[in-house]
Amino acid sequence: MPMTAISPQTTAADGRVELAPGAYPADSPFSNADLHPVPLAERRWTTYNFAALWIGMAVNIPSWTLASGLVALGMDWKQAVLTIALGNVIVLLPMLLTGHAGPKYGIPFPVLARASFGLRGANLPALLRGLAACAWFGIQTWIGGASIYFLAGRIFGAGGWWTEAGTVAGYPWTQWLCFLLFFAIEIVIILRGMEAVRRLENWAAPLMLAGALALLWWIAAKAGGFGPLLDQPSQLGWGGDFWKVFFPALMGMVGFWSTLSLNIPDFTRFGVGQRAQVWGQSLGLPTTMAAFALLSVLVTSGSQAVYGEPIWDPSQLAARMDSTAGVVFALLVILLATLSTNIAANLVSPAYDLSNIAPRLITFRTGALIACVVGVVIFPWKLIENPDVYIFTWLGTVGGLLGTVAGILIADYWLLRRTRLELAGLYTEGSVYWYSSGWNPRAVTAFAVGAVLAVGGSYSAPGRGPFPEDGLIPFLKPLADYGWAVGLAASLALYLLLMAPGRARRPDGRRPDGRRPGGR
Repeated sequence: MPMTAISPQTTAADGRVELAPGAYPADSPFSNADLHPVPLAERRWTTYNFAALWIGMAVNIPSWTLASGLVALGMDWKQAVLTIALGNVIVLLPMLLTGHAGPKYGIPFPVLARASFGLRGANLPALLRGLAACAWFGIQTWIGGASIYFLAGRIFGAGGWWTEAGTVAGYPWTQWLCFLLFFAIEIVIILRGMEAVRRLENWAAPLMLAGALALLWWIAAKAGGFGPLLDQPSQLGWGGDFWKVFFPALMGMVGFWSTLSLNIPDFTRFGVGQRAQVWGQSLGLPTTMAAFALLSVLVTSGSQAVYGEPIWDPSQLAARMDSTAGVVFALLVILLATLSTNIAANLVSPAYDLSNIAPRLITFRTGALIACVVGVVIFPWKLIENPDVYIFTWLGTVGGLLGTVAGILIADYWLLRRTRLELAGLYTEGSVYWYSSGWNPRAVTAFAVGAVLAVGGSYSAPGRGPFPEDGLIPFLKPLADYGWAVGLAASLALYLLLMAPGRARRPDGRRPDGRRPGGR
């Protein structure tokens, strides 16, 4: 492939950049083999790989229960699917924008964040993103263990020693055993590296779609149709009551994948080019999430007709199949769905984020192990017990904070630097990205202001959440329902204002985008 020399980095004809050997000190405290830019020869993920990645991540039990949570809040199935689909179309845009740096430079999210926050300051958004991923890891690991528990219970016989075992902390010890087993499986896969993740997603995606459709076919055959839930009218209508729930719920749907909208470069850095990541993500995310939400509503409506009650958990529904072989297949698909989602969405990111804290001490694999432990210790599965807490408190708050980070990254990479980065400087102390002792105080200020505006007005209905009814900061309460959008817009605008060329000049006198004052 023809190359044009741009020392100390080279640019291929398709615009992808590779760092030249020896471009920065070999003993740099800000680099290790996992954080170093991926060589061009190793960037080989195709459109199918990215689409399969999103199918593998989107097809999981929390995605399945999103629609149920919205229906529980008063929406009908059409309103729930619309809210989920629109939320994923919205979050797709920042994913494509932040994902651009991956194929072009081969760098992960925490290294990209160094351009705006500084070589040390990047640990702030990286840790915020990493902690959110650890919480999700705990939720998904518990769900995966529960799938094994239900599967084994069907094999050993319901009502037997397996399901009636003594309890520990409110759950049978056999369920805790399944939780630890699933935990161990995840560790084995992640320790094999990103290539193992790619292979898992490639095989898991088509199998999971086939399994979900098989579950739909089975319940349709038993129910004779999908009447009950589809005919249920909305408790909110399409008036003011609906819009009061719609906007915070929409921000919750955005918050569901707001974590990935930041660390998507962790995956796109392996892409063969921009077309692969753009088409792969566009085809894989919004379509899968909308279709999966509709599928969950249809299957649950069928369970209402067959069993007289809606069964939202696909693991519990599959366990009621008449055929043991059918139960085994269905629960294995659910297990695979949870496994593929948890590893890709909730272990890859904190592994890089934790490695970024101390690159010389923490590798990708060490970071993944630390994330596993943190994800278990904080017991985050309590978050999904209540749809108000799950959608509004958890997803809304996390989405607001991460939207603030996304605004800064987009402003810096696209509007300030025009996608131009000096790769060696991202690993070198004293470079243009060093700012003040490794921190960019302007980025920190923009983040702090955006975060306060995004989540400062967070509120809860009486007895239904941790926040005061009037909001943490009462006069900001009107903004709380739009937390992700407020955080992104506020931090983006403020960062650009603070980093205006006249205020933020590089040591060589050039503007932050690399141009000379008044020209190129």
